Amino acid sequence: MNIEKLGCLEEVSLRAVWEREDTHFTPWLSKHLKYLSDVIGIDLEYVKREAEIGPGRFRADIVARDPQNNVVMIENQLEAADLHHLGQVLAYLAGLDAHIVIWVARSFDEPYLSAVRWLNDHTEAPFAFLAVRIRVVKIGDSPAAPIFEVLEKPNEWDRQVKDIVADPGVSKLGQFRRRFWNHVAQRHPDVVKPNYAGSNVNHPVEGSDLQISLYVMIDRGCGIFLTTRRGVGSDAKTLIDPYREPLRDALAEQCRQDDFELGEYAGTSLKVDSSDENNWDSMADWLRETMAVYEKVLRNSSV
Repeated sequence: MNIEKLGCLEEVSLRAVWEREDTHFTPWLSKHLKYLSDVIGIDLEYVKREAEIGPGRFRADIVARDPQNNVVMIENQLEAADLHHLGQVLAYLAGLDAHIVIWVARSFDEPYLSAVRWLNDHTEAPFAFLAVRIRVVKIGDSPAAPIFEVLEKPNEWDRQVKDIVADPGVSKLGQFRRRFWNHVAQRHPDVVKPNYAGSNVNHPVEGSDLQISLYVMIDRGCGIFLTTRRGVGSDAKTLIDPYREPLRDALAEQCRQDDFELGEYAGTSLKVDSSDENNWDSMADWLRETMAVYEKVLRNSSV
């Protein structure tokens, strides 16, 4: 090798390669997710672009899925990270039930990296937020080459990646959950979105720091309890305690049981054989009806 002929690496303006985000960069990235997959450590499968969130108010740039079928939301921009895109990331996260959010930008000032760091510090796996910087370089007359660099990620990201890679498909339990939640979605579309395979379905309550969490067990029925919304640092039990008595009264009336008692985190459950699909209609109905009781109490109680 003749070292005298080594070239010099040059930075290329992102706008010189992709003039617009929506019509150039987003379509290109959606077809080349391998660049992101390589730097974050997990394979990404493209689902759709410009996914509508809510009643036409927002659109997510790219929606993908990881090997465990979790939703991955990708927000991309050709300029420096800004408040507008940070707000979109948070709106999309709630609207899509995304587990992983990847924010791609030309650069990130420290306040935006701190925001991503704060989100990771206040959530647990499988949720993850990644800040990824994109650059384009070339040597002499060579074709321009994109470079993606992860600037911020969860502290346990490497371990989380190992778990995802070690289980590239949906487990037997995940398959059961997906079948059950799909059944619920067909019967009560407002309860859960189709193809969900997670253990808990969370419903934040407007105006409250609490959310209603629905769950299913593979052979012991289903249940509901309260927990704090993502990012809320207050102690869950402290927030829940004022609602325990009105919830107990409302649920006792629903099930016509005077000695009704709530479990930890104001939880209640339906004990049936959930492995028997003949029970799924009644389980889905119970979840919807009981969730409505929780919603009514949380919205109307003066605590």
